[in-house]
Amino acid sequence: MAKMYYDKDADLKLLKGKRIAIIGYGIQGHGQAQNLRDSGMDVVVSDIKGSLNWKKAVKDGFQPLEAAEAVKKSDIIQILTQDDVQAKVYREGVRPGLKKGNALVFSHGFNIHYGQIVPPADIDVFMVAPKGPGSLVRDMFLKGGGVPCLLAIHQDYTGKAKKLGLAYAKAIGGTRAGVILTTFQEETETDLFGEQTVLCGGVSELIRAGFDTLIEAGYQPEIAYFECLHELKLIVDMIHLNGITGMRERVSDTAEYGDLTRGRRIITKETRAEMKKILKEVQSGEFAREWIMENRVSRPVLNALSKKDAQHLIEKVGKKLRGMMSWLK
Repeated sequence: MAKMYYDKDADLKLLKGKRIAIIGYGIQGHGQAQNLRDSGMDVVVSDIKGSLNWKKAVKDGFQPLEAAEAVKKSDIIQILTQDDVQAKVYREGVRPGLKKGNALVFSHGFNIHYGQIVPPADIDVFMVAPKGPGSLVRDMFLKGGGVPCLLAIHQDYTGKAKKLGLAYAKAIGGTRAGVILTTFQEETETDLFGEQTVLCGGVSELIRAGFDTLIEAGYQPEIAYFECLHELKLIVDMIHLNGITGMRERVSDTAEYGDLTRGRRIITKETRAEMKKILKEVQSGEFAREWIMENRVSRPVLNALSKKDAQHLIEKVGKKLRGMMSWLK
């Protein structure tokens, strides 16, 4: 079992006297920046001048700067822009201002692992990756809790990178829930694999396949939506709180029997073989090359597939039904 690090293992004093720059006030940036500030840290934030994120930072009480200026004034630089723009932001706004002994921080290892960002040798490079979106990182912090984090060390120039990473994790609330050591490679490859085969790709396609099967058999779209999408949250919540076995203890015996006897007919040997193929594409860098090239040519595949799936019947039915559910608002 992996060792877990908690509040007692981290010292916020390591961050005192250091300025932390959050580059990118988006999905993760807003949560981490506000938590750092509430923990007593000296924080400066950066985003594209005049953008919605820039305006949000101002609304949240920050005085945002452009990346180059923020980096020059800081000791710890956390890059929280989207993966596809990180390398450009690093080259143009971060690298010129890095100083010996600085720390470069990430919350996802994509650009380091696949060589899109190659830091100088005289700085610390580590990753603190909350296992949840920035809104949850912020919400849990305000409630006195935290979101579990992963910590990885890519370069330990000062000899203090691990302690510094634990201190950073504590400042955003991560050590309240627990921090696990990993590597940039492990975090990147498991994260991409999980998104593609289970969390996003696998679940989305499973939902649509179930919905389509019921529609083709003549059932009402609204009933198909409830059975294949709406109720999924109830099951996921039970799994999240109690594990798979705990979920099975909380559903009907009929549902449990159907789960145990039919589930493996859906996720077959062929499905598992395809999962292994996708994992190899991640490990070899094939997916990374494909995604990098997709962005260089203005995302034609992403845009086409996204537009097509947005027109699926389940989206139209779902929008109508969710509009009737006042409690969702």
